[in-house]
Amino acid sequence: MATETLARPVPSTATPSAGGRNGRRMSPGRVAVLAVAALLAVLWMVPFAWATVTAFKSETDAAAPKVSWIPPSGFTADAFVKVFQDGNIPLWTWNSLYTSAAITVITLVISALVAYALSRIDFRGKKVLMTVIIASIIVPSPVLIFPLCYQMVALHMIDTSWAIILPQVIHPAMVFVLKKFFDQIPRELEEAAVMDGASRMRIFLQVILPLSRPILAAVAIFVFIGAWNNFLWPFIATNDGSVLTLPVGLQTIKSAYGIQYAQNMASALLAALPLILLFLFFQRQIIKGVATTGLAGT
Repeated sequence: MATETLARPVPSTATPSAGGRNGRRMSPGRVAVLAVAALLAVLWMVPFAWATVTAFKSETDAAAPKVSWIPPSGFTADAFVKVFQDGNIPLWTWNSLYTSAAITVITLVISALVAYALSRIDFRGKKVLMTVIIASIIVPSPVLIFPLCYQMVALHMIDTSWAIILPQVIHPAMVFVLKKFFDQIPRELEEAAVMDGASRMRIFLQVILPLSRPILAAVAIFVFIGAWNNFLWPFIATNDGSVLTLPVGLQTIKSAYGIQYAQNMASALLAALPLILLFLFFQRQIIKGVATTGLAGT
C-alpha cells in the first residue's frame, strides 16, 4: 500500500499563467525588447512606404511642396511606364541576375575551399594568411578601383560581364565567417571518414558541405545582395549598354525636365523588388545561418 502511494504521481498545483507561451509570462525585459523592435520596424517601413506612394504619384503631385500620402490626382503607374519606355529593363535585369549569380557561385567555391583549408589543414604560413585575410576586411573597396581597372584593361575585359564578375569574387569576410562555422564541426566525423578511406576532397564534399547548408545559404544570399546592389564598380567597368546592370542602367534614364521624383522612386523600387522577394523567400535561412556562425558572441 505504501509502495502504491509512493508510485502514484502527485498532481501539480501550479496553474499555467494566461497569455504566456507554455504557461510562462513574458518578462518586462522581453516586452521592452519587442516594443523597441516593433518601433524600429515601423521607423524602417516609413521611408519605404513613402517611396512606394511617391512612385505611384504623378510628377506634379510628387513635386508638390505639400506632403500628402494620398495624391490629389489619384494614384497612377505612369512613372513605371515611363521607366520601361526609356530603358531596357528586361536586359538590365538579366545582366544583374546573371552576374550576381555567377559572383555568388564562384565566391562560394573559393571561400569554402579557403575556409576549410584554414580550419582543418596545418601548413606553413597559416597564421600569417589568416591575419592578412582579417586585415583585408577593413580595406575599403574604393581603394582597389585603380588597380582593378588596370588589370581589367590589361586583360582586355572592359565592357564585358567578366569585368563585373571577377573583381567581386574575393570576399575575405565570407572566408572568415565560413571558417568560424567549420571550426564548430566535430573533427571526429572527419576522423571516421578517414578510417573509411575517404580523401580530403571527399570529406569536404560529402561531410563538411552537407553539414554547412545553413551558413552556405546565408553567405550566398549576402553575396548575391551585395553583387546586385553594387553600383560603383559596374559603372566604372562598363560603358556598353548591352552589359549594363540594373542599378547602372536605371541611372542612365534622365529627363530634360530636371529631377523626376516619381520616376526616381519607381526605378528604386524596381531595383529593390528582387531583393525583397529574395529575403521573403529565404529569411529563415538567413537568420539560421547568422545564428549558427557563432559571431554573436565575438
